[in-house]
Amino acid sequence: MKFDDEKNIVLIGMCGVGKSTIGVLLAKAMGMHFLDTDIYIQARENKGLQQIIDKNGLEAFCRIEQNHILLINVKKAVIATGGSVVYGDAAMLHLAKSGVIVHLDLNFETIRTRVADLYTRGVVIEKGENLANLYRKRHPLYDKYAEITIDCNGKNHDRVVDEIIERLG
Repeated sequence: MKFDDEKNIVLIGMCGVGKSTIGVLLAKAMGMHFLDTDIYIQARENKGLQQIIDKNGLEAFCRIEQNHILLINVKKAVIATGGSVVYGDAAMLHLAKSGVIVHLDLNFETIRTRVADLYTRGVVIEKGENLANLYRKRHPLYDKYAEITIDCNGKNHDRVVDEIIERLG
């Protein structure tokens, strides 16, 4: 794949995979802007993700998330998305139009060790649903939208960044 440097790089994947951290490092390495959609949504809504979920519910949060994603109009940016962005088909199509979708993939056991505050960190998860179910539900969606999948297992952030750059050509 030959990467068009006017495009964005859009990082998708489960909560805890490191999209924000890797995104900052990747943007720095490639001389690009960085946008974290969770922070973008919080700033536009003037409240935290969990507050939005608690007040409006999961379905409404997903609509709010998608509506904000549809407003994003940037070039030459690394965009770290929230893990639930893949629930919005229109949002994903919008992101794909101006960018390359990169799935950061990590095994469930590692995700489980990294995500302790599942019900307070603004994760779109049904009450009573556990992380394993969420992982099984989302993984096919990440695969569906990904143009590139990076296996992050056993790799530090710098190695993942290097691999993304290699894969982009």
